[in-house]
Amino acid sequence: MKVLIINGSPRLNGNTATALSEMEQIFAAEGIETETVQIGNMDIRGCVACGFCKKNGRCVFDDVVNELAPKFEEADGLVIASPVYYASANATLIACLDRLFFSTGFDKTMKVGASVAVARRGGCSATFDELNKYFTISGMPVASSQYWNSVHGREPGQAKEDAEGLQTMRALARNMTFLIKSIALGKEKFGLPETEPWQPTHFIR
Repeated sequence: MKVLIINGSPRLNGNTATALSEMEQIFAAEGIETETVQIGNMDIRGCVACGFCKKNGRCVFDDVVNELAPKFEEADGLVIASPVYYASANATLIACLDRLFFSTGFDKTMKVGASVAVARRGGCSATFDELNKYFTISGMPVASSQYWNSVHGREPGQAKEDAEGLQTMRALARNMTFLIKSIALGKEKFGLPETEPWQPTHFIR
């Protein structure tokens, strides 16, 4: 079993990495393989709605998004983590996730998702809500913790002083592990939920 972790911070070994490290240690202890990809300092442009991916199965911009796609397909869970900028996620991470989720046609149903927000002070809950929307439009169960998935710290290393935040990360990893293992057993015994053909509509018809 494997979890893909996307770190949206541009800072190597910053507070976002500190938060994710707590999760990585729990995953390792629980026998869950992890791969962490840090994309916050990469040059990633947003989606231009060109439709290339629908015809070709990959994004027209051949960058880390196309590299992440097969890793995401293989994974049983996905963690997305972001520093908080102006009460929202890092724009680079959002550009990556928009294209990653839209350009990948594989079934994401029952892959477990978890989002993490790291801030100096405010904006964590808004960022948390923003990131969770990628999961809830994709049939992905959202892992929860003992509190909203947030850690606080501004200068490098300050997140290590947020005892409750780091405990929240460990609880999140344990809950996510339980969901991944439980879903694997459920799929083996019951299969995936029945699906209906998609019926796209909009507000004028």
